[in-house]
Amino acid sequence: MTPRREIRFLLNDRPVYLSQVAASDMLLDHLRLQSRLRGTKEGCAEGDCGACTVLVGRLGATGLDYAPVNACIRALASCDGCHVVTVEHLRGTDGGLHPVQRAMVEHHGSQCGFCTPGFVMALYALWMSDPHPTEAQAERALQGNLCRCTGYAPIIRAALAMGDHGTSDPLMAEREHVARQLMAWQDGARVEVARDDSRAILPASVQDLAEVLAAHPQARIIAGATDVGLWVTKFLRDMPLAVFIGHLDALREVREFEDALHLGAMVSYEQARAPLVAHFPHLARYWDRIAGWQVRAMGTLGGNIANGSPIGDTPPPFIALGARLVLRKGEVRREIPLEDFFIDYGKQDRAPGEFVETIILPKPRAHTRYAAYKLSKRRDEDISAVAAGFAVTVDGGTITDARLAFGGMAATPKRAALTEAALIGQPFAEATLARAAEALAQDFTPLSDMRASADYRMRASQNLLRRFWLESQGQPASLEEVA
Repeated sequence: MTPRREIRFLLNDRPVYLSQVAASDMLLDHLRLQSRLRGTKEGCAEGDCGACTVLVGRLGATGLDYAPVNACIRALASCDGCHVVTVEHLRGTDGGLHPVQRAMVEHHGSQCGFCTPGFVMALYALWMSDPHPTEAQAERALQGNLCRCTGYAPIIRAALAMGDHGTSDPLMAEREHVARQLMAWQDGARVEVARDDSRAILPASVQDLAEVLAAHPQARIIAGATDVGLWVTKFLRDMPLAVFIGHLDALREVREFEDALHLGAMVSYEQARAPLVAHFPHLARYWDRIAGWQVRAMGTLGGNIANGSPIGDTPPPFIALGARLVLRKGEVRREIPLEDFFIDYGKQDRAPGEFVETIILPKPRAHTRYAAYKLSKRRDEDISAVAAGFAVTVDGGTITDARLAFGGMAATPKRAALTEAALIGQPFAEATLARAAEALAQDFTPLSDMRASADYRMRASQNLLRRFWLESQGQPASLEEVA
């Protein structure tokens, strides 16, 4: 089939067709500069402040789903086949203010107003799913939005009151029409667009992805762009050729087998939460510490792993669980333990033209205690200084197996082999964990950087073993647990 040479998407209530699109073009620039929709603001240009929040709807297995995203790092090419909703499109059933906007006005949720459109759009996404949220739900929904004026209390009050102003709006009534329009655009074709010397390819299927990468093994694969977007906005890097895979539904599948969960590489953090927490309850609190809602909606498990960052959030707890990766090149697939994927800083065991297809997580083992920890300067929406995943098997009071994985302690996510050895065969006791903690100094030589000093990283990692012990004895080890 001949590739389609344009992307097409709905922007509020009008279709957009674009043929001149570079791989590095961002949605925010199109909204503000080409479409003159300037309610969407640029604050940080790195997906951190939420001022650029818009909703992006796409057809999935359950129909038309909307998610809040950061337009500043959302690649324009990746919007093909989607419905982009900006703050200008919000309105009530009477044509006036939307219930979310009315609540913000009533509770004085805006001061300087710069961040307000982003807050409104994040609350709009929450209102769509639950117009009467709890305070905890509201706080979680607003993790990705920053405000320097209000102190957040008026915004939270608005979130709790928005359902009182109405539970329906014109977009809900238009949902079926929008879904039909997006469905009509699904032609199953590969999409290729370019501008100047930058080219973007959207494969028609996973099979087509394998063929594209076989022909262009050096192409940059872009999943959620939550990291690559910063290469463009902050480092001004050129993007000669990028292959976008966010639209490939076959890579978004979550499949459950008797012994393991199989998660497609394009499963987002937000999509992964429910199945992960159902089988691994210890990940619930950890998962809610990953970024903000916008980044969790865009970022993917495969992208976080393939990126290879030593401070990525998913590798430490996944390595502790015994995760395996399925890598594919053409028609050839190979399976490796996740810890073996990380070779050195910036270097992974992935050949040119090869891509992460599936993450396999073995289900919990009997007699095994699990934990996952994240330490960062900010509680919410911050990059880890140290991340850790523990899986310790205790049989008859004796530790028979241990998997301890850390991020932020070395050039790659890494297991603490000597510390594990110090645990195995020993009684599960406070003294055992205290002695084993001393071995961490032999396993790791952490660096000092802007996030933490080497001394802090080592002491904190050793203290996490004590926390693991306290929690195993039912003792509160954090202020949240005391509360």
